[in-house]
Amino acid sequence: MIRLEKRPQPSTVFAYATPVLAVLATFFFGGVLFALLGKDPVQSIVTIFWEPLFGEFAFFYRPQLLVKGAPLVLIAIGLSLGFKAGIWNIGAEGQYIMGALFGAGVGLAFYPAESALIFPAMILAGAFGGWVWAIIPALLKVRFGTNEILVSLMLVYVAEQFLASMSLGLLKNPEGFGFPGSRNLQQYASAHNAEIFAGSGMHWGVVAAMIAVIFAYVLLARHKLGFAIRVTGEAPRAARFSGVNPSRLILFCLGMSGLLAGLAGLFEVSGPAGQVSIDFNVGYGFTAIIVAFLGRLHPIGIVLAGLLMALTYIGGDIAQSQLGLPAAAIQVFQGMLLFFLLALDLLTNYRLRFGQAEVA
Repeated sequence: MIRLEKRPQPSTVFAYATPVLAVLATFFFGGVLFALLGKDPVQSIVTIFWEPLFGEFAFFYRPQLLVKGAPLVLIAIGLSLGFKAGIWNIGAEGQYIMGALFGAGVGLAFYPAESALIFPAMILAGAFGGWVWAIIPALLKVRFGTNEILVSLMLVYVAEQFLASMSLGLLKNPEGFGFPGSRNLQQYASAHNAEIFAGSGMHWGVVAAMIAVIFAYVLLARHKLGFAIRVTGEAPRAARFSGVNPSRLILFCLGMSGLLAGLAGLFEVSGPAGQVSIDFNVGYGFTAIIVAFLGRLHPIGIVLAGLLMALTYIGGDIAQSQLGLPAAAIQVFQGMLLFFLLALDLLTNYRLRFGQAEVA
């Protein structure tokens, strides 16, 4: 008989080893999945993780690590603040969409004017759009005690309907021959999030992600608010006795996570994606949840986890084109990371025991 026994203290070893074990378990069971699909498991894993870094066309793929990783890190940093405090924002995908719509809407409203102020105005609008969408579940939780998980998640589907509506209506390109989608912001210099250094993959979204990492690190390590966040997550009762205002903390954590998700959406729509379209959102908001937990909710860990997930995106695309792996298999492979992380994380607080439980 196998049973779980609660540890007197959480295991420090498993706390640090769990992400590594989760990655190794994903490699193994991902290989089994690829084998069942009739593909060489070793070749599939090597293609996903080796080709983008050291393959024949690595010079082209490496900059994409920054392009793909920046929105994941930016969103995951915001989510980690709430998760540390036990505030669960599962709707970052919707906040990402609304940030893109607000920001792109401002840029397109000024088309074809040329001004250095347009892009900063888009940044502010994108941040505001994500913040507004996240503050809805925050206010409902504070005022009526609703579950922020359900409300934030349901708002994702509302945001997707807004995205479809804008792509087919208000933001639709009048010169697009009837095709859904906005004008291409990459062709509008004042609204384009261009690379800072050509061919580097470094754009303003990457800079924002770096700033967010530094901000989160300083906040959690050096600021009174960061202490309140950590105490609330680890010992809610002690937090109340220490004078932490739970309502303010909910508003801050959800608002900040929405703001950063909105920024990620704005930088994506004005840069790599280029336009508002029905299929603009690619799941970054949900994947960032994996990144946050894989990074142990620590800013530096989130950077490493974001780059790892970006690698699976790029390597997955290569595997699809070179090996014929279906896109769904790559998504399952990415999902395995979170599954094994959560499953193995149980061993941080519990140990496995074999045999019959002792009767007192």
